[in-house]
Amino acid sequence: QVQLVESGGGLVQPGGSLRLSCAASGRIFSINGMGWYRQTPGKQRELVAAIASDGKTNYVASVKGRFTISRDNAKKLVYLQMNSLEPEDTAVYYCNAEIKTSIALPAFTYWGQGTQVTVSS
Repeated sequence: QVQLVESGGGLVQPGGSLRLSCAASGRIFSINGMGWYRQTPGKQRELVAAIASDGKTNYVASVKGRFTISRDNAKKLVYLQMNSLEPEDTAVYYCNAEIKTSIALPAFTYWGQGTQVTVSS
């Protein structure tokens, strides 16, 4: 069984910073891509940032230059450093990872439970 657990959300003022963490645990053979998504009520979940196993990253245009995704492969962690936060960044943030639980099986996509980020004065 695989679990992804996020932490680090909360309330922050505009212009402030937060760092989200996501820890993968359980029966894990390897982890391919990892990413962060966010969702607000009534809207579809959107990709915020993604990082491949080789470290290549991509970001949604609205967060480029403000957010940084990184990963620690040995510890099975992925981070999202969020700077210069804006009220429009308010959402539930979800961690996502493509995980192989066995060399014989394909990778499946797993999700965390989500962590609330609220940017407000």
